[in-house]
Amino acid sequence: VNQILLLLLVLTVCAILYNKVHQVPLALRNETVDLESPEEVEEEIPVVICAAAGRMGAAVAAISSIYSNTEANVLFYIIGLKTTIPHIRKWIENSKLKEIKFKVVEFNPMVLKGKIRQDASRPELLQPLNFVRFYLPLLIQKHEKVIYLDDDVIVQGDIQELYDTKLAPGHAAAFSDDCDLPSTHEMVRSVGMQNTYMGFLDYRKQAIRDLGISPSTCSFNPGVIVANMTEWKHQRITKQLEKWMQRNVEENLYSSTLGGGVATSPMLIVFHGKYSSINPMWHIRHLGRSPDARYSEQFLQEAKLLHWNGRYKPWDYPSVHTDLWENWFIPDPSGKFKLTRPDS
Repeated sequence: VNQILLLLLVLTVCAILYNKVHQVPLALRNETVDLESPEEVEEEIPVVICAAAGRMGAAVAAISSIYSNTEANVLFYIIGLKTTIPHIRKWIENSKLKEIKFKVVEFNPMVLKGKIRQDASRPELLQPLNFVRFYLPLLIQKHEKVIYLDDDVIVQGDIQELYDTKLAPGHAAAFSDDCDLPSTHEMVRSVGMQNTYMGFLDYRKQAIRDLGISPSTCSFNPGVIVANMTEWKHQRITKQLEKWMQRNVEENLYSSTLGGGVATSPMLIVFHGKYSSINPMWHIRHLGRSPDARYSEQFLQEAKLLHWNGRYKPWDYPSVHTDLWENWFIPDPSGKFKLTRPDS
C-alpha cells in the first residue's frame, strides 16, 4: 500500500511540474481569448422603399443617395409587386448599386381587398404599394426599428442621423409636422395647399366629428417614417388603419379630392397625438406641389432629405430642382425607364 501511495505522489508532482513548464499562464490565456474575440457586429439600419411600375427610377435614385452619403450598415428592403420585382432586381445587380445589401420583398395586393374606395380623380394614389407603410411588421419581421421612405425622395445627409431619431415611450412612429418650418409655410401658401386635418378629412361626416380632433390641427406627412415595430404590433396599428380604410369604403370619410389622398388620412386618425417628431431638416417637403414654386438654393443645400410629394415628379416634366434629383439617378440598364425632359 505504501508503494502505491508513493507512486501516486510521484505522478502528482510530475503532473504539476509539467503544467508549469508547458501550459500558458492563466492571465495570458485570458488575454489571448480577448484579443481573438470577434468584434461587435455593427447595427443594421433597415430602410424600406417601394419599387412601383413606371417609377422604379425613383426608388433607384433614393437608394443611390442613401448609400452614397453614409458609412452605416444599411439593409434596403425593396418592396414590389410580383410583376415588377425582376426589373428592379436586374437594375440593381447590373449597376453600381450591386454593392448594396438588399432584400426584395413581394407585396400581395390581396390584403387590400375591400379596403380601398375607388376614386377617379387621382387613381395613382390607389396603387397597392402606397399602402405598404400600413403593413411594415408583416413585411419586415426581424428589426425593432425601421425607416420607411417614399420613393420620391433623395437623402443628402447620413441616414444614421434619421435612424437615431428618439421615439417617446408608447409611440409607434415618428413623422414630420406640416407646420414645422417657416420655409415650408411659404411653399404651402404659394401653392394654396392645406396643412391641417381639414385638408384630409371630411368634417361634414359624423364619424369624423366624433373623433374630437380640431380641423385646424396641424397634419403630418407619412412619406418619411421612423417606426418602432414592437409598439406598432402591441398597439395593433395595422388593424386600426384597416378599420378606418373599411369605414371609408362604407362612409366616404376622406378621398383623393382632398389634400392628401387615401393613404395619409387613416394615419392622421390613428396616430393623432401619439407620435414623435422628426428633425424638420430631415423631411423638406412639397417639391412636387408646383412646377414653378422653388426653395432657395442655400436652404436646399442644408436639407438632409428632399421630398417631391405632389403631382410634379423630378423624373417627369415639368418639375423643380430636378438637378438635385438627377445627381443620384442611375440609368436603367434595360432601357425601359427613361426620364421625361423638354428635349426628349
